[in-house]
Amino acid sequence: MDRAATYRDLKAEIESIVAGESYVPARYASAACLLAEAFRPRFFWTGFYVVDPDKPDELVVGPYQGTLGCLRIPFGKGVCGACAAEGKTQLVEDVHAFPGHIACDSRSNSEIVVPVFDDQGKLAAVLDVDSTEYGAFDDVDREGLEAICKTLLTA
Repeated sequence: MDRAATYRDLKAEIESIVAGESYVPARYASAACLLAEAFRPRFFWTGFYVVDPDKPDELVVGPYQGTLGCLRIPFGKGVCGACAAEGKTQLVEDVHAFPGHIACDSRSNSEIVVPVFDDQGKLAAVLDVDSTEYGAFDDVDREGLEAICKTLLTA
């Protein structure tokens, strides 16, 4: 199965699993698990950084699969912070060349970070996926992950 088809299948599976589930961390945990399993070993770290309700200009680590993640990331810092500040997907072929990159795990070499908006269009979290490979992510990943994130809190 090609990656685009895998993403379509995962989107349907995630929507089915989280349907009726009001506890947001359960939604994030289910999505992180299914994505990590489907794309292992290319997805080295897969998880969510959630906008802290007490510090709305900061992300705090949420449900994830992988090695220890950074606990907090300020908006505008690193790839996740850039995604949060801009509200746009960040696709980075070489994280070591990204200005202000935060090395939570030095084995990560490329990264894609996708915003997650709630049903009012407010940023709720970012989905962060890291790979040990350089240039591991492309438009197929961007489109697939954006489609999943678009419905994660609205389905």
